[in-house]
Amino acid sequence: MAVCMKLWQLESLLQQLDGFERPKVKLEQYVTPAHIAACLLHTAQASFGDIAGRAVADLGCGPGVLAAGAAALGAGSVLAVDIDEDALATARANLEEAELPAVDLLQADVQEVAQLWRQPVDTVITNPPFGTKRNAGADMRFLQAALELAGSAVYSLHKRSTRRHVQRQAELWAARATVVAELRYDLPSTYGFHRRASVDIEVDLWRTVPGR
Repeated sequence: MAVCMKLWQLESLLQQLDGFERPKVKLEQYVTPAHIAACLLHTAQASFGDIAGRAVADLGCGPGVLAAGAAALGAGSVLAVDIDEDALATARANLEEAELPAVDLLQADVQEVAQLWRQPVDTVITNPPFGTKRNAGADMRFLQAALELAGSAVYSLHKRSTRRHVQRQAELWAARATVVAELRYDLPSTYGFHRRASVDIEVDLWRTVPGR
């Protein structure tokens, strides 16, 4: 059942959730800002009807911001996946505190989810690692895993500077990829090696439809 929730209401809900207690640099862990998460979810629902009543999976869920938002918007079911047990513990606490409908939590590498999870998934939502030098190619591994799992569509966030690369990869996988929003990601200082209090990053919100 669709839940009537305005963009600002969704953002307000997501702002109340806790972030990573101890973010792990090797996993490139950053919390998805509430306004970015709300925009992704609101676009997916308001423009395409891809959340309410749908089976939704959040790959690399971290503390569960996107998963919580999907549940709040009336997803038929929500699967939250992360390789990090600490992140899943925070996600579980956030979901319980927000008193949201039940969400299935799965500890797994995203590339293994399609083999581990046998229930149908309509929509995949993900804010993948950007794929820095420490974790090169992680963004495309997440997108490929999402496309293997999704029956209808994938919503993912990628640096705008990688737009051509994302488009080429989608074409190689016979998928139809479209930028549905251009956003600004205010990335706060999270790790000791960060020199500035925050960095403003231009990101694209992609909607990618599997080719099969």
